[in-house]
This record gives sequence, structure tokens and C-alpha cells, in this order.
Amino acid sequence: MRGAREETVAWRYFSRDVVPFAAMFTVECTTVGANTLYKAASLRGLSFYVFVFYSYLVSTLLLLPLSLIFGRSRRLPPAKSPLFFKIFILGLLGFMSQIAACKGIEYSSPTLASAISNLTPAFTFTLAVIFRMEQVRLRSSASQAKIIGAILSISGALVIVLYKGPKVLSGASFTPSSSLPISVDQNLTSSDSSWMIGGLFLASQYFLLSVWYILQTRVMETYPEEIRVVFFYNLFAMIISAPVCLFLERNLTSWVLKPDISLAAIVYSGFFVSLFSALTHTWGLHLKGAVYISLFRPLSIAIAVAMGAIFLGDALPLGSVIGSMILCFGFYTVIWGKAREDSTKTVAGSEHSPLLLTHVVGD
Repeated sequence: MRGAREETVAWRYFSRDVVPFAAMFTVECTTVGANTLYKAASLRGLSFYVFVFYSYLVSTLLLLPLSLIFGRSRRLPPAKSPLFFKIFILGLLGFMSQIAACKGIEYSSPTLASAISNLTPAFTFTLAVIFRMEQVRLRSSASQAKIIGAILSISGALVIVLYKGPKVLSGASFTPSSSLPISVDQNLTSSDSSWMIGGLFLASQYFLLSVWYILQTRVMETYPEEIRVVFFYNLFAMIISAPVCLFLERNLTSWVLKPDISLAAIVYSGFFVSLFSALTHTWGLHLKGAVYISLFRPLSIAIAVAMGAIFLGDALPLGSVIGSMILCFGFYTVIWGKAREDSTKTVAGSEHSPLLLTHVVGD
């Protein structure tokens, strides 16, 4: 009996802690990889409108059979249901976020994208307060920590965007110089104005992502079917992106794909970002909560620096180092405040926190 109980506890720990941790870590690696691959493909002339549309097309086609096979536990609501309108808004937000992300990386670098991604918890917390999903008690140390952390996160992001500074680390690209149309130094070392524009695009991307998280939480409460929700999200995003991208990218030759790095970037993004990452985040949101998912954002900075230096020859500016330190400190201040608040609720017996990594055996 005791052995069986220990096996049950071990399995619960593995399925509710180890698997989500490994999945979220993998998502960060694949997301940074997609950003790095897109940056290299854009230097070869890949239009980001073409990239966005084809990425949604790939993920929709891959999800169609999965939704038919694994999405039968619940009936689909009527076509006029508010659920479909919410998922349509999710698709619109996701499309706008993708456009902002591609444009931001085009102006700056994947490293800057990973650094500014840490704004997500601050944006999410602020929006949650506005929509009364989070309670703020000014006399509570937990609420004070969350407010201070949000301010520090935004301040760190502003430092990254507004102050570039000297190079701390110069990357040595392993990509042959002949494979790029123009010198790596000319393309990847952005001017200060381009750096700022890219930072603003990326900040808007993660604001839209925070809105997406909040709306997605409401959708999952109504219809907890991860595969079907992500399928319809990608389907609506593809439908929205088709006329917009075709209108903005009128050069028909840009839509003809060849078996090169552009095709690889599209297939990789369609599978690992639009499909795998969206599914994993939706599943993790349902299992652990949005705050737990955002815990893994700081990992993307180290991953992006390494990939950018190795594959793209990116240099690491001093402003990114200073701003990232401020941003990460603010980020973990928010996390500490959230953990303290949730642990207080747990002790009081009101609820379990999805942020905490320990669970009661009978949970």
C-alpha cells in the first residue's frame, strides 16, 4: 500500500511539475530559435507578411486532423456562440502580435525581443488589476512588491530601448558571408533609431500578448478543449491575415517559396510557434496559470544571446545588459509578490496557487 501511494505521489509530481517545466523550457528554446531563423531569412529577402500568413496556414493544416481526432470530448457550441467571437478576437490579437514581432525583430534583433518579452508579467498584472482579476491592497507587502516590480520591469525595458551603449560582447557568426546579401555588420548592427523603433514594436507585441493571455483564460474557463481552441485560433488568424497580407505584399514573386532558409523559417514557425507553443501555453494556462508560464521568460534572454552570437553574429550592447538586469529584478519582484499572495490564500484554505510548485497529495 505504501509503495503504491509513493508511486502515485511520484507520478503526480512528475505530471504536474516536471512535465510542465520541461514543456515551458522547450517552448522558450523553440521561440528564440524561430526568431533567430526569421531574422536570418528576412536578411535573404523574406517578407514578414508572407512569413506570417504561411505560418498560420501551416499550423492550421497540421491542427485540422488533430482537432478531429482528439477534440471529441465536448460538443462544439453553436456557430453564433460568444465563444467563437472571443476566439476570433484571439486570432486578431495573435495576428497583430505576430506582425509587431516580425517588424520589431526586423528593425532590431532576437536578443532585444527576448529581453523585452519580460514586460509580459508587468503588462498582464496591470491589465488583470484593471479588469479586477487581481486584487491590490496598498498595505499588503505582496501588492507593494507587484506594483514595484511592474514599475521596474517597464523601466528596464525603457533602458534597453532608449540606451544602446557600447558593445559588451561581439558575436562571431558561423554563417558564411556569401550566404547573406549584405555584410553582417551592416545589417545586424542596427542604428539607434531602428533599435528604438524595433523596441516599440516588440513592446506592443508583448502588450497584445498580455491581452491575449487574459482573454484566453476566459475562453478556457468556458470551453477547456486545448486542441480545438488553438485550431480555431489559428484558423481565424489565417482568415484575418490572408486579405491583409495579400494587400500589403503585392509583389507576387514574394509569395513563391523556394526550398531555402525562408521555407525552413515558415515551416519551423508554423509548427513550433503557432502550433506547439500555442498548444503548450494553452495547456499550461489551464494546468498552472498564466503567471507560471511567464516565469520562463527570462530564460529566453540567455538563449537568444547565445543563438544570436553564434548564428547571426549579433553584438550585445551595454544598454541591453543593464536594462535586462533591472527588468529581471522587477520581474522576479512581481513573481515574489504573487507567490506570497497565493501562499497566504493557500494557508487560509481559500485556494491553491497554480504558481507554487508543490501540491497537496489529494489535490
